[in-house]
Amino acid sequence: MCRHLGYVGPPVALAELVIDPPHSLLRQSWAPTDMRGGGTINADGFGFGWYASGRSDAATYRRSAAMWTDGSLPALARTIVSGCVLAAVRSATVGMPVTETAVAPFAEGRWLFSHNGLVTGWPDSVEALAAELPTRYLMTLEAPIDSALLWALVRHRLRGGASPAAALSTV
Repeated sequence: MCRHLGYVGPPVALAELVIDPPHSLLRQSWAPTDMRGGGTINADGFGFGWYASGRSDAATYRRSAAMWTDGSLPALARTIVSGCVLAAVRSATVGMPVTETAVAPFAEGRWLFSHNGLVTGWPDSVEALAAELPTRYLMTLEAPIDSALLWALVRHRLRGGASPAAALSTV
């Protein structure tokens, strides 16, 4: 089970959200107290998405290693300041790749996306959904995982004029 954090509020340093609190994502990555559906730790990557002051597009920092192994993270997290953050630590589903491109959050322009869980029966169960996408979207998925496909479907709906709520609820 992955773990996610969403924050919208006054600008704060990323460290105040993901490193410093007693139940921070950093702590949950190596000492989770509830792992529904299996798993023991969240060591298959981590990522952050945020909006810098005066910018409308999202920035991301994603790694495929465990959060606690990134020696640059403490200093980086103290310098990133934002009022809107999406963060995740990953425990990959068995059979899914452990790569940087498979780590949430996914981003494009002003959009950030994170997904927790798994698509039952992956990949056969999504054949009808995948058929809705232009071939070029399928051929350029960030990673061969369910979350990347769901993100491609959401982006496709947004580009078609759907509201964010409609784009998410119809996937």
